[in-house]
Amino acid sequence: MKIIKDFSPDIQTLTESVEGSGKNYYIEGIFMQADIKNKNGRVYPKSIMESQLNEYSTIISEKRALGELGHPPTPIISHERVSHLITEMRIEGKDIYGRAKILDLPMGKIAQSLIAEGVKLGVSSRGVGSVKPCKGGVNEVQGDFRLVTVDIVSDPSAPGAFVGGIVTGK
Repeated sequence: MKIIKDFSPDIQTLTESVEGSGKNYYIEGIFMQADIKNKNGRVYPKSIMESQLNEYSTIISEKRALGELGHPPTPIISHERVSHLITEMRIEGKDIYGRAKILDLPMGKIAQSLIAEGVKLGVSSRGVGSVKPCKGGVNEVQGDFRLVTVDIVSDPSAPGAFVGGIVTGK
């Protein structure tokens, strides 16, 4: 199997103030898209994305859906590089929306600082599986695809896959 990494548009950053404990940072928006060719030339069929989201929801509910800052070339999540915890993912049409809490860990602190400074960030799905070459240089992701996580990245493959900042307080 080959590692599959991709990016997605329309991510928003949500920063919430929590009384007595500083700020909590979140990213929120479209995490993945189905049936659309991305900059890497891949198309993820909606049926495969729905299946993986159903499986991944258990990982989310068990609070094991960790993501990294950056996009490593391996399907193994490195605890030293963890920056966020994915807390929600849902499908609306062909878009998979998500929400993740930025953790108070070394890589999470970097992500928090980047967000606080107004840096535009994107997200990228990471998974393993095979692809089938199709017309026009498109590679269709196959049914053996397994979603590993969604990472925070600076150079997404989708042109609109950048984070916009939102700050809210009590």
